Amino acid sequence: MKGLELCKSYYENIGKPELFRIFPEVMGRAAAGLSGQGSDCLGLDDEFSRDHDFGPGFILWLTDADYEKFGAALQAAYDELPKQYLGFERRPTHTGAQRVGVMRTSDFYRYYIGCHGVPDSLMRWVRIQEHFLATCTSGEVFEDGLGEFSAVRNGLLPCYPEDVRLKKLAARAATMAQSGQYNFPRLMRRGDVFGARLALAEFLNAALSMLYLLNFRYEPFYKWQFAGAEGLVAMSEALPYLKDIAASSTRRDAGAIARDIEAASALAISELKLQGLTDAAGDYLEPHAYSIMSKIEDPEIRGLHVMEG
Repeated sequence: MKGLELCKSYYENIGKPELFRIFPEVMGRAAAGLSGQGSDCLGLDDEFSRDHDFGPGFILWLTDADYEKFGAALQAAYDELPKQYLGFERRPTHTGAQRVGVMRTSDFYRYYIGCHGVPDSLMRWVRIQEHFLATCTSGEVFEDGLGEFSAVRNGLLPCYPEDVRLKKLAARAATMAQSGQYNFPRLMRRGDVFGARLALAEFLNAALSMLYLLNFRYEPFYKWQFAGAEGLVAMSEALPYLKDIAASSTRRDAGAIARDIEAASALAISELKLQGLTDAAGDYLEPHAYSIMSKIEDPEIRGLHVMEG
């Protein structure tokens, strides 16, 4: 059983009946679900995920006013719920308290994106890292009486505002060009396999981020980037090349890696053209980065350094 399925069943059969019995008024206004840190929130949990912070549990998100009035008592009642369910028991770590229990809606979003709701400017959007947005929009909202929590969540989905998405795509294209197409072969000619390995890491991070952004998705935390990319459509043909790069030996497979870099870059350019995001020509990604930049409407965002974001 997947963790999200387990937690939803635990809420509906154990948590909801008991907490509604004790706190019917506030529970009618609360949002309940599972979102945030953890592979279970991404649907990527497996048997190895069960060593910590896995098991029956859920989050109750309250308004600031309801939290002040009911938060402590509701948390105490939550703590009295059965610890075991369907053969599973949650084993929390020192950070586990942030993953389940009672919390303010405003605190949840502030913790991940630095503000209590949808960012109020494009510059604030630019500063938020993708994996934080992926984290706070992960999982599932089981129900939301007031709709406050879901209103913010829906405002953050499915992806960045278009000018910000374009800015980040431009930055990824520039990084892919610099780290993979230019610096990797140059470093290998120097015999610097250590610098070359770092260049490959930069290329992979940028390419995977571009893949998610081209699918109007937020890239998850680094260890889930490859797993989460399965099933994406746009630029999906590049994924095998990126996997080959990640699994290769820098010194032994340098020629094959360089070919994989060019193949993945070509597929990125093809998708950028398909989405009408670049008018540049050629196989080198840097001119395409500047072409993407030219399509940004907001002058402040368009004026940022091409690699920022």
